[in-house]
Amino acid sequence: MKKEIVVNRAPEETRVAILEDGNLVDLFIERRESEKIVGNIYKGRVENILPGISSAFVDAGLDKNTYLFVDDVVSETKDRKIEKMISRGSEVLVQVDKEPISTKGAKVTMDISLPGRLLVYMPFSRHGGISKNIEDHNERTRLKKIISDIKPETGEIIVRTEAEEATEKELKREMRYLKRLWDSIKERSKSAATPSLVHRDLGIVFQTIRDFFNDEVNIMLIDSGAEYKEAAEFVSIVSPELQERVKQYSGRTPIFKAYGIEEEIKKLHSNRVNLPSGGSIIIQEAESLCAIDVNTGRFAGKKTQEETVTVTNIEAAKEVARQIRLRNIGGIVVIDFIDMKKAKNRHRVLEALTQAVKSDKAKTKIWPITRLGLIEMTRERKRESFFSLLGETCPHCGGTGSVISRESLFIQLVNELTQMKVTRHSGKVRIRLHPDVAGYFKERASRLAKVAGEKVEIQPSHDIEWEDYQIIVE
Repeated sequence: MKKEIVVNRAPEETRVAILEDGNLVDLFIERRESEKIVGNIYKGRVENILPGISSAFVDAGLDKNTYLFVDDVVSETKDRKIEKMISRGSEVLVQVDKEPISTKGAKVTMDISLPGRLLVYMPFSRHGGISKNIEDHNERTRLKKIISDIKPETGEIIVRTEAEEATEKELKREMRYLKRLWDSIKERSKSAATPSLVHRDLGIVFQTIRDFFNDEVNIMLIDSGAEYKEAAEFVSIVSPELQERVKQYSGRTPIFKAYGIEEEIKKLHSNRVNLPSGGSIIIQEAESLCAIDVNTGRFAGKKTQEETVTVTNIEAAKEVARQIRLRNIGGIVVIDFIDMKKAKNRHRVLEALTQAVKSDKAKTKIWPITRLGLIEMTRERKRESFFSLLGETCPHCGGTGSVISRESLFIQLVNELTQMKVTRHSGKVRIRLHPDVAGYFKERASRLAKVAGEKVEIQPSHDIEWEDYQIIVE
C-alpha cells in the first residue's frame, strides 16, 4: 500500500491529508481562530462539585468551565466519592481530553499523559501496557524487559504500536525526552497563575509526524518552506531514519488540487456518497447520533438478489468506515444496511466493517447486525466533526433540513389577508417576500387580489427570510 502525507499551509489554516493508494483516508484541519486544545495542560481551580453526577467543574481559563468526571480525578484517598477526593477552590493540574462541543465545555482529566512516537508516559498512572496490535509473543516479551529497565520511579508507560522492533536505544531516548518534558511542566506549574495554560500540545503537523509518520509512509510533502524546515528538524529528532522522506513541494499547482484532495473535501459537504458499484450511502448527522442509510441504486448485479445486496453492503461498510474517519463523526452511529436473509451474509458485512475500522485511531465498538440489517456502533469523539468545523446552521431551516413550503406560506398569507378584509382596510396592498418565494406568489397574484379586494403588488426582497413576509397597505 502506498501511503502519503500531504501538508498545505495557508495564512489562516493548516491542513494535513493522509492518502492510501491515492485515496483520502484522514483529514486534519487547524485554523487560526479555532485552535485545538486537546492535549493542552492547564492549571485550574475547582469551581463547583456535583456529587449527584460524580463530577466537578474546573475553571481553566477557557471560555467555559471544563468538566471533570470522578474517574479522571487523581487522589491519594481510597474513597471514590468525588467530594472526598477534591474540594471546591482547590488548584488542580488538568489536561484537555475532549474539545468543547456545541454548548458543552471541554472534558478534562487529572490523569495526565504525554505521548511520544513510540511511548506514552503517564506520571500518575499505576497501569501500563503494550499495544494489542503488537501480537508477536517474543516481541512483547522483549519490549516488557526494556520498559522495566527504563521506567521512571513514578508513573507508567504504554508502548505504542510504532514501537514494534524499535531498538533499546530509541526507546531510552524517547523516555528521557518525555521525562524531561514532564519535569519542565511540573516546574512551570509551580509559578503559573491560576487559571492559566501550562503546556501547549504539538501543532497539527508535529502531531501527524508523531502519530502517523512511520515506515509505512512513502513520502511527506509540505508546500511551505518554513513548515518544511521545522518538520524536517522535528523528524531528525524523533525519527532520523525517515528524514529523507520529508520533502518540500515545489509544483505550481496548489498541492491539494494536484493530489485531488480539494475535490474530495467538496464531496464531504454532501450527505450523499456514491459507491463504485452504483449504490450509495446517505449520512444524516445530528448532535448525539448519526444515521447512515445504504441504498442499492442502479446496481443490479449478475447473480441473485441476495448476493447483489451483500456485495453492496460490503462495499458500503468499507466506505462508511472511511467517511466517519474523514468527517470525524463521533458518538452513536446507526447504519441501516439493506436487508439480507442469510446469517452468513450478515456476518460477512459485519466482518468487513470490523476490519475497515481497525486502522481508525479513535476507539470504536461495534454490536452485531440485527435481522433488520441495522448495525449500532460507537466512536470516540475527541474533537468537533468536519461539519461543525466547516459549516454553520442554515439560517433558513435552523438546522432541520427543511423550510415551510411555498404552498403553506401562500395559504398562511391568504388567511391573514382574509382577516384584514374583515377589518375593512382600504388601499393598495404590497407584499414583500424572499426572492425564491416571490415567483410562486406572482403566478397566483390574481387569487391574492380577489381575497384582498384590492390590487396586490409582489415585491422580491433579499432582506426577507424564506419563511417571513411583510404586508404593507398603502
